Amino acid sequence: MNAAMTNHPLKARKVQFNFDQTPLYWLPDDPFSTHLINGIHLLLPEGELWFCRVYNKALPLVTDDALREDVVGFIRQEAVHSRAHTEAQGYLQRHGLDSDAYLERVNWLFKNLLGEQPLGVAALQQPGLEKPWLILRVGIIAAIEHFTGVLGQWAMDNTSWEADGDPTMVDLFKWHLAEEVEHRTVAFDLFQHLCETELGFYVSRQALMALVFPLIVYFIAEGGRTLFRQDDSPRLRRLGKSLLPRVLLELERVGRKNGNVPTFSFLVRATLRWLSPGFHPITEGDTRQALAYLARSPAARAAASTH
Repeated sequence: MNAAMTNHPLKARKVQFNFDQTPLYWLPDDPFSTHLINGIHLLLPEGELWFCRVYNKALPLVTDDALREDVVGFIRQEAVHSRAHTEAQGYLQRHGLDSDAYLERVNWLFKNLLGEQPLGVAALQQPGLEKPWLILRVGIIAAIEHFTGVLGQWAMDNTSWEADGDPTMVDLFKWHLAEEVEHRTVAFDLFQHLCETELGFYVSRQALMALVFPLIVYFIAEGGRTLFRQDDSPRLRRLGKSLLPRVLLELERVGRKNGNVPTFSFLVRATLRWLSPGFHPITEGDTRQALAYLARSPAARAAASTH
């Protein structure tokens, strides 16, 4: 199975957003959810450029024409996602939020630890390790994309953002997450295509998920904590200095209360589905629902009208 099953090509929608009128708390009366989600603007730009670098290196290994076309479409979409969230970093700066220390950690993760030198160790950059290291990184992306696809469907089903949120910021996230649903199978299919055996594919994807899940949780929570520590609320500043379990408990509480964020238990259940030998991300989202949002997204419609 691959993204071609949706019977349409993956295309990059060259959207633009203007956040000049977007308030700091774009989810009114919910600074926790606002800051936690805003932390995504800090994590994604470098991460999605890393996706593009890895996939461009993997393209020569793809022998299936339909999959290659999907991978090219994926790369183009992720490049636009990176640019859009980079623009949103300017919105955070205009509101006086500093993120330099967090961005340094993100850059280290994607440029050093997961860069061309395996684990950032020059001695490991050997010809015999180049292909295994590339395929391993493709597998890491497949595990990450499981969460982006799941969160994309969560956003398609969400009603609280559009009811109360700033329209521009809501459109940025829902446009992005709709495209995550649209291309949710590509990373999984590419990793499977590059693995030599089904057993190796299953074992390696489970091992990589054991690595990726805590990393995702940590970096999302730490992005939020970076912004919590700069809030006017003493309670949020304390939360920004608290340990990770405290943040996850608050995520569960707020998600259950107002639906502005997915609960931690939602993420755990999504991870458990990945364990099944028969798992495929085609079952994790509704492509027609995602395309319906993209058809009405103000930014996506504006982009389409200029081409």
